[in-house]
Amino acid sequence: MSEIDYEKLAEIELQKDEAEDTQAGQEEVFTPPPPEDPELNINHPYYDVARHGIIQLAGDDSSGRKVITFSCCRMPPSHQLNHTRLLEYLKYTLDQYVENDYTVVYFHYGLKSLNKPSLKWLQTAYKEFDRKYKKNLKALYVVHPTNFIKILWNIFKPLISHKFGKKVTYLNYLSDLAEHLKYDQLNIPQEVIRHDENLRRKQKGKLPPVVKVPPPRPPLPTQQFGVSLQYIKDKNKGELIPPVMKETVSYLKSKGLQVEGLFRRSASFQTIKDVQKLYNQGKSVNFDDYHDIHIPAVILKTFLRELPQPLLTFDCYDHILGITSVESCLRVTRCKQIIQGLPEHNYIVLKYLMCFLHMVSQESIYNRMTASSLACVFGLNLIWPSKGTASLSALVPLNLFTELLIDFYTNIFSSRTVPGEVLP
Repeated sequence: MSEIDYEKLAEIELQKDEAEDTQAGQEEVFTPPPPEDPELNINHPYYDVARHGIIQLAGDDSSGRKVITFSCCRMPPSHQLNHTRLLEYLKYTLDQYVENDYTVVYFHYGLKSLNKPSLKWLQTAYKEFDRKYKKNLKALYVVHPTNFIKILWNIFKPLISHKFGKKVTYLNYLSDLAEHLKYDQLNIPQEVIRHDENLRRKQKGKLPPVVKVPPPRPPLPTQQFGVSLQYIKDKNKGELIPPVMKETVSYLKSKGLQVEGLFRRSASFQTIKDVQKLYNQGKSVNFDDYHDIHIPAVILKTFLRELPQPLLTFDCYDHILGITSVESCLRVTRCKQIIQGLPEHNYIVLKYLMCFLHMVSQESIYNRMTASSLACVFGLNLIWPSKGTASLSALVPLNLFTELLIDFYTNIFSSRTVPGEVLP
């Protein structure tokens, strides 16, 4: 069958999807965008596309990789959206992550005849996403695939490498996502949720019920992950630096400072869970046994990310977002002012961490991890909003603030000394 025949067939399948959605009471062409992102400035270079909320940052997957979502139902009719600009914005977004491992979730529901890009656009998009983008993409989840997707796959099969094809996972229901991602961080459009409910109703009796998450158990006395700094301190004879942080930093300092791409790579999900379990049970961990320097690096990031409140605290979030509004020559002073307001314990742990990250950045000629690169990795592990996840537009100030902490560590942390503090 020729490519043109495939395109006609794809259009027929889309029309079938639309007819089924109409029968199910889901005939909207696209979902209205989410409430205006307060950090999205009208001067944003891609404001015309970004305001629709088609592409969003959605926290981390189970291996600590950043997750980007693409929601077709947020795409307005084609005459209202410049698809060339959409492609540019997608690349602009991914450019912030392609140096690190990352994951993409594609919500297919909502792609209609009126808003779908042309086949030529899709071909151009695939070709433009060169090795730089494909290499560190570790997983592409396609949610609610239809026959249209299967036809597209036939069209693109000659272009798609076997290696890339293995990264694609098709998920028929939203509940399947929970096995791979932090489901509550995804900010899934309501229309996609309703569509999923309709699909499940059709399959009633054929599908297992959605598993309810049991209530959390009280933490163990030896718990390290998912508990507060104060809890860890109280259970560790008043030690200010959590054992898991002290041990990972010590190991990385001795064996990882010159490892290229340190903190950029992910590690085996099961291995990370096993190491977390050992720490939570108060058992010793010998990272030499794992023969992978990226495991202690991921464990350190995971520890920070699973704190009930970010190390930089919720109270600092809005102050940190304002760093881009401060004149360049005054930003270091502003950073110093913000962290002076941290609780004493948070300040000590932050200083310990930044001292180490500053060491890592000093070896960037070998490890390629400059202060800027480290900030992209650690920014969202140090600070996030009290509700939901940080928006794409919030990344610039969050990462800038983190970069300043690393780059100007000596200056920023010189004026406040705290009894009992330790350094790597």
